[in-house]
Amino acid sequence: MNTRFTVGLTGGIASGKSLAADRLASLGAAVVDTDVISREQTAAGMPALAEIGREFGAGLIRGNGTLDRARLREHVFSNPEARKRLEAILHPRIRKAAWERAGRTAGSYLVMVVPLLVETGFIDGIDRVLVIDAPRKLQIGRLRERDGVTRGQAMAILASQASRRQRRAMADDVILNDGSRRRLIGKVDEVHAVYVRQAKVLREH
Repeated sequence: MNTRFTVGLTGGIASGKSLAADRLASLGAAVVDTDVISREQTAAGMPALAEIGREFGAGLIRGNGTLDRARLREHVFSNPEARKRLEAILHPRIRKAAWERAGRTAGSYLVMVVPLLVETGFIDGIDRVLVIDAPRKLQIGRLRERDGVTRGQAMAILASQASRRQRRAMADDVILNDGSRRRLIGKVDEVHAVYVRQAKVLREH
C-alpha cells in the first residue's frame, strides 16, 4: 500500500508532461510513467497484446509479433466504442503495474504520470494533481511535428481526451506551458519545492 505523498501529473497530449516528469525525477522525485508501462504491457508476447489481437483482429499484430501502434491508434481514435474496449483491456493492467512499480521506486515523493488521469479515474491514492496545460493550437503543432500526423488526426486525438477545462477543474496546481523549455523547467522547480515540503509534513505525521 502506498503511503508516500503522491502527485498525479497529467495533461493533454503534447503539453509537456514528459519534460516536467523528467525534471521532477532529476530533482529527486520517484517517477512512474503509465505511458511507459502501457508500452511494456503491449510488448511482443505479453498477455495484453494477445487480447488486443483477439479483440481487434490479428492484422494489428506485425509479423515480428509487435503491435502496429499507428494502425491501432487510427482505429480507436475514430471509434469511441473501440477505444472503450481497448481501455478495458489495458487500464486495469496498467494501474496494477504502476502501483507495484511505485513500491519499488525511491524518491522524496511519488509522481504518477497519468496522461488520462481525468478520463480513467486514476485518482485513488493521489494526494495532489498537477496539470501541465498548453493552448490547443500549440498542442496541434507539437503533435504534428513530433508524430507526423495530419491536422485532422491531431484534432481527433485531442477530441478523444478530456478538455483543458475538465483538467483544470480537478487540478490542485496548473503549469501553463506556452513558452520556452527553460520557462517550463523553472515553473516545475517551483512546484517541486512545494511538494518536498508537503511530503515532509506527511512523513512527520
